Amino acid sequence: MSTARPKKPIATHSRRLGDYSTDRRVLILSGAAVVIGLLGALAARGLDLLIALITNLAFGGRFSTERLAPASYHPGPWSVLIPIVGGLIIGAMARWGSPKIRGHGIPEALEAILIGRSRLDAKVAVLKPVSSAISIGTGGPFGAEGPIIMTGGAAGSLFAQLFHLSSAERKTLLVAGAAAGMSAIFAAPIASVLLAVELLLFEWKPRSFIPVVVASAVSAVARVPLFGAGGPIFPVPRHAAVSAAALLFAVALGIAGGLASGALTWAVYFFEDVFERLPIHWAWWPAIGGLCIGIGGLVNPLVLGVGYGTIHDLLLGKLTGAPAGSLAVTKGVVWAAALGSGTSGGVLAPLLMMGASLGSLASGLLPHGDPGLWAVVGMAAIMGGTMRSPLTATFFAAELTQDWNLLPALLVSCVAAYALTVLLLRRSILTEKIARHGHHIFREYSVDPFEIHRVGEVMDRSIGAVPTAMSVRELSRLIAGSDPVLARRQGTPIVDSAGKLVGIVTRSDLMRSLEKDPGGDTAVLDAGTRNPVVAFEDELIADAVSRMLDRDIGRLPVVDSADPSRLIGYLGRSGVLAARQRLHDEENRRER
Repeated sequence: MSTARPKKPIATHSRRLGDYSTDRRVLILSGAAVVIGLLGALAARGLDLLIALITNLAFGGRFSTERLAPASYHPGPWSVLIPIVGGLIIGAMARWGSPKIRGHGIPEALEAILIGRSRLDAKVAVLKPVSSAISIGTGGPFGAEGPIIMTGGAAGSLFAQLFHLSSAERKTLLVAGAAAGMSAIFAAPIASVLLAVELLLFEWKPRSFIPVVVASAVSAVARVPLFGAGGPIFPVPRHAAVSAAALLFAVALGIAGGLASGALTWAVYFFEDVFERLPIHWAWWPAIGGLCIGIGGLVNPLVLGVGYGTIHDLLLGKLTGAPAGSLAVTKGVVWAAALGSGTSGGVLAPLLMMGASLGSLASGLLPHGDPGLWAVVGMAAIMGGTMRSPLTATFFAAELTQDWNLLPALLVSCVAAYALTVLLLRRSILTEKIARHGHHIFREYSVDPFEIHRVGEVMDRSIGAVPTAMSVRELSRLIAGSDPVLARRQGTPIVDSAGKLVGIVTRSDLMRSLEKDPGGDTAVLDAGTRNPVVAFEDELIADAVSRMLDRDIGRLPVVDSADPSRLIGYLGRSGVLAARQRLHDEENRRER
């Protein structure tokens, strides 16, 4: 009676090794990003018009989309009621519409990316910008960037959900939509891409970077006909190149900005904790926040609304000294109280105003340059420290003013603020909210050791194989103690008389076989798996691990890539963890 010759093991070849893993699907995503960039620009323009319309209706009683600040209507005591009414409307929208519209948008986008598989609801795409426009239009001290990041992200996510895309590809298009919205609002395409990289993508891959750049660039181009103007949002006179002494003062201002960033983060969550203790439903909280806004508007009307005009005055050096200091404190308190109440609105514009106020106030102590210069530097420092995104803040300030001579001063101030907040605070204003929902975000990027090391570096070179004719009983005895190699492994390779790999048997296979045949006379090849999945000595650990996950197995025989039937080693979970151990040693072992 002839016996069928065992098949060769599955020799799944690894991907061709190179610097990147990106394939041609990036072209499909880039094509989609063109559409998403246009949608983001349209959403940004719509939100801008809606904010202006509600502002004019609420404070001026006129139907107009002219961009005017609430302060231009000289609000009086009666104006305290306006943000309260706005808060009541937002609370109702959040309770009976979607609670996801509460907050400033970026933490919600992060949660959708990391926890919700990059899926955003169409309801959020509509309710978020409307609620934010109501909040800002009725005097809320917020910006439009957080809502437009959420809205643009929702547009990208919904577009992706129409097609058969992976979760990672949905994330790319979600972030592309967010970058497109921010690029259109602020005419800052570079900073919008950097925000995506530093805050939203959680990776640095061409697969995601290229579509995000496409969406941001398309949105920046579409912005000109939509908004009717090109150039920077806050044009300022070009400053001279900063000196070495001025850089030292920029570092000092950055440290002050870092301290202010910590205080602002603490204040927001202090007020949030206060609201959590109130014995009323959270839908009423935005109205209480509106009362705080109204009182703050009586103290200083400049705190109401987005405040782009006020920011521009600070950057031009028109608002200095005590008025700038008063504005910074009042804006900070009102903004923290309103944001802690769970209303809807962004954080970037308030941070820009408070940072510019800090720089303008500090200019009296800094001998180099004019108040406008230090207002720009302070604006970048507080944004970089509060959001923990120093490159975004650096280029954001440069693009908003197009004063590129200040780039070195902006960079060192942002990094100084960033360093201080990283050392002093466990989390940023963006991630603290996510942590309170029971999730942790690690924002340090590093190269995965699985993508560096190869299987041959960590595999067990002890063959530890058994012949096809061995019985289950014999192998069980060897595993029980007489063979140290077999005793430490969950799987045992099986070879034929020529030493060629033909199968693998695991301890679970042995137990199942002994249940059917207590005597253990069954051959190990019959009890195990023929034609096993294998790994190659010269492939990356990442490829082998992916194969393990796809096949739901925990060990792979390692074979020669030139001859997939020649067994040369064994890769188990301990070998995989050895790569992680190397990274741990590099980080923590101190050498002489």
